[in-house]
Amino acid sequence: MNLERYFDHTNLSPNAGKIEIKKLCDEAIEYGFFSVCIQPCYVVYAKELLKESDIKIATVVGFPQGQNTRATKVFEAMDAIKNGADEIDMVLNFGALKDGRYKEVYEEISQIKEACGKTVLKVIFETSQLSDEQIIKACELSDNAGADFVKTSTGFLGQGATLDQVKLMHKHSRAKVKASGGIRSLEDALSMIEAGASRLGSSSGIVIMQQLGHENV
Repeated sequence: MNLERYFDHTNLSPNAGKIEIKKLCDEAIEYGFFSVCIQPCYVVYAKELLKESDIKIATVVGFPQGQNTRATKVFEAMDAIKNGADEIDMVLNFGALKDGRYKEVYEEISQIKEACGKTVLKVIFETSQLSDEQIIKACELSDNAGADFVKTSTGFLGQGATLDQVKLMHKHSRAKVKASGGIRSLEDALSMIEAGASRLGSSSGIVIMQQLGHENV
């Protein structure tokens, strides 16, 4: 199943410096992960490190709380793409969603997707803060706005991805699903894929691949 190709190998720690980002990129090359997911300030650096590989660069917009103004998020996305990002993971304004300000949420996603063009856009819901009904509504708004992925969590607030939430998103969205937050074992990874995830955001990809290797010995 080429499990390694499901992973956005992730380091979004505010403590990460160039040493950690180089390590992340080197690991992604060694293990053949689909992408690295990093803070926007390291996109140019990672682009240089990965220029001889096919590994994509994902970065974040409105991270981690989603409360930036729409104009700021649009600019962040455009700037990241200019710097070499292949995929944008934006945090939905889940406060606006919970308020029922659906037009505002839709227009924000739509404008960011317009700024992205053909660049992949993932919309992070922060599912730990939402009811099932709100998750379903977020799927609808993201689909209508043209998102390529719907994503569970930032990993910075509350519980990460759960199987029930991934199943719910897979059922109610035409977009692909990225499960993120708390995926630390081979069992976690395989369960998320079985639930409908097409991509996994994790900082534990190496541990998981090593577990897979041991299982296949």
